[in-house]
Amino acid sequence: MAGASLVLTDGSTLSRIDQSLNKLEKFLALLSGLAVFSLMVLAVFSVSGRNAFNQPLPGYVDWIEQAMPLIAFMGISFTQREGGHIRMDMLVGALRGRMLYVAEFVTTFAVLVLMVLLVWGTWAHFQRSFDFASPMWSRDSSMDIALPIWPAKLLAPVAFFVLCVRLVLQLWGYVRAFVENTNTPIAVPLIADAATQAALEAEHVSGLDENKNA
Repeated sequence: MAGASLVLTDGSTLSRIDQSLNKLEKFLALLSGLAVFSLMVLAVFSVSGRNAFNQPLPGYVDWIEQAMPLIAFMGISFTQREGGHIRMDMLVGALRGRMLYVAEFVTTFAVLVLMVLLVWGTWAHFQRSFDFASPMWSRDSSMDIALPIWPAKLLAPVAFFVLCVRLVLQLWGYVRAFVENTNTPIAVPLIADAATQAALEAEHVSGLDENKNA
């Protein structure tokens, strides 16, 4: 089991690709967390400047706009691997064996179709903003300090593309699980009951405590 995520691993090609992609997903999720922390720091500077010098941080709202795609999109593929998105666990959890894998395949495929359309749409949105011939390669900019907006617009198709790769891997995993009719599918999030989730969380917290005591 990979960490406390209920995603099983083995030595297969599918599992190796899954683990390699997970490294990228963790990095993107880290960027998302750093973006949240950076906004907290900017908020402290802005409020402190307003109260102490009557001068808030210039372009604070502009920087928030730039960081929002990082916060909103960079962690979605990591969350998909962990099975953390909103889903009908009460319904799907009642299924077993091949029926479960068919249901998971159908819903995952529907999400993949949607995400492919979103990659196409957000890439077109980025292209309307990006222009090599324009200052800072941008046809548009933020309202206050004129930050180019195309970097923020590029983040959406990049994050959605990584999610598409993750969804393709999960479809592969469900097909393999269906063919083998196994109870231990690889590279897909397993459905955990409340007791299992609580045990995993307790294990994770106790592991942190042990590291601190060490």
